[in-house]
Amino acid sequence: MEKYTLVVNGKKHQVEAESDMPLLWVLRDILSMKGTKFGCGQALCGACTVLLDDEAIRSCSFPISEVGDQKVTTIEGLSKDGNHPLQLAWVDHVVPQCGYCQTGQIMNAAALLKRNSSPSESEIESAMAGNICRCGTYNRIKEAIITASKSY
Repeated sequence: MEKYTLVVNGKKHQVEAESDMPLLWVLRDILSMKGTKFGCGQALCGACTVLLDDEAIRSCSFPISEVGDQKVTTIEGLSKDGNHPLQLAWVDHVVPQCGYCQTGQIMNAAALLKRNSSPSESEIESAMAGNICRCGTYNRIKEAIITASKSY
């Protein structure tokens, strides 16, 4: 076991973990942050998406040893009161059905809007293509991102 200092949602955390432990399990099992979800475990579905220095990564396959001094943002750190423009747009457009994939969807959308505050529909579709929604709310996701982009 090695010791790591992580900055997650603006707070420093000291953790002990094996160097190959995925960041997802550090967040969920060691830091008790349950917002980030386990989906496939192979970085294919996007349920585990978090931001690493504002870039979307799949935390299920990203080892803690690779985090270094980069800042991690989870859904819990996107906004204190759940009033981030994406979260509000998700509610306005009634995006979630089962809701399981939504934290990963929102975090991937947040990375997109950091890079491009006014994406076209095709840019949204391209950026979000790696996030799977088994309920098929893709059109509502796209509309919510368009709505949220107006607040960026």
